[in-house]
Amino acid sequence: MDFDLFWSSLGPLLLGAVRGTIPLALASFALGLVIALLIAMMRISSSKLANGVGRVYISLIRGTPLLVQLFVIFYGLPAIGVKIDPWPSAIIAFSLNVGGYAAEVIRAAILSVPQGQWEAGHMIGMSRNQTLLRIILPQAARVSVPPLSNTFISLVKDTSLASLILVTEMFKVAQQVAAFSQEFMLLYLEAALIYWVICLILSTVQTRVEKRLDRYVAH
Repeated sequence: MDFDLFWSSLGPLLLGAVRGTIPLALASFALGLVIALLIAMMRISSSKLANGVGRVYISLIRGTPLLVQLFVIFYGLPAIGVKIDPWPSAIIAFSLNVGGYAAEVIRAAILSVPQGQWEAGHMIGMSRNQTLLRIILPQAARVSVPPLSNTFISLVKDTSLASLILVTEMFKVAQQVAAFSQEFMLLYLEAALIYWVICLILSTVQTRVEKRLDRYVAH
């Protein structure tokens, strides 16, 4: 093991995480939550068409590998005249994937709020949309924090797939350094270590947020 190479490559890998991995995960997760909320609303809608479209979307996303979705967007769409650069392709693919999984989390969280909350909103003169925004979603948000946090942690690790469509994130940097130095085991283990540390930090933040929310509800 070349520990001099380990320390000299640590900076570029961390820079790849700060400039590539983390921004890619944050942007994709934020957009994915918007998609998820929209799909969740379709799934609880009384409209059979909206419900059906939402159901098909979730089935399609959850029934196909993320790597295939990524390749369809970056390598497949140019075949029909739609060419998208690596970064936007990665964000679109990851966002659509997050939307498919998070939609069911949000739908379940909304349905977990007692029906009486809807009725209470109606009794004080709120419309259905006002009740949803002011009463239901704040309660559902607390319930959905743990599973959505797990989704984000998984997304951070999944961003390594973006290296396959030429996105320069942390794992791509590790591949480049490994190809130059021929120290593949060392560089890939180093990348794995950094992913692990990032996920440990995120898990710690998740735990503290959950405890804070629990204290708030308890009072």
